[in-house]
Amino acid sequence: MPTVLQLTRSVVAPITRTRLFRMVAPVVLPPIEAVLGALSGGRLQLASLLVPSLVLHTVGARSGAPRDVHLMYTPDGHGRAIVAGTSFARDRHPGWTYNLMANPDASITVRDRTFRVRATRVPAAERDAAWARIEAQWPGYRGYERDSGRVVRLFVLRPVAEAAVPPPDPARSAGRLLDAPSASD
Repeated sequence: MPTVLQLTRSVVAPITRTRLFRMVAPVVLPPIEAVLGALSGGRLQLASLLVPSLVLHTVGARSGAPRDVHLMYTPDGHGRAIVAGTSFARDRHPGWTYNLMANPDASITVRDRTFRVRATRVPAAERDAAWARIEAQWPGYRGYERDSGRVVRLFVLRPVAEAAVPPPDPARSAGRLLDAPSASD
């Protein structure tokens, strides 16, 4: 029997694939996420009400300036996160994907915890499996790739130990955080 969350996702997912949503969301959602994050001290994201969400902290590929972006992620079951550069099906790749390609060392904040990650592109041979996992979480999400006319960049974010003070078991401590369901699951 489907859960309330699965039913909600099945209703909301088709709305997110409409032209109106794709035009409005990139303008409206980032400021809402910023306000919600500020009010909650970074503990709550709008997207996290439906899907696991994180804030990706990168360094600008050209500017070298710090950049933050709110993203949905899909746990891969091995303590890593899969993120997709769908950019609401726009014809250009999102800036954060260029940032990760230029500097794969980044950090993420998940449920008020920040830790370092290393980004790698999902190899071509593994793309279908990654998309299947993503679509199990958010039905029809790959439609953004088809509608954009480009091959969406998929990345795996792997937690890395801090060099100065490693946690007792970095794979387990970060892995539990990424594999755990969001607060709404």
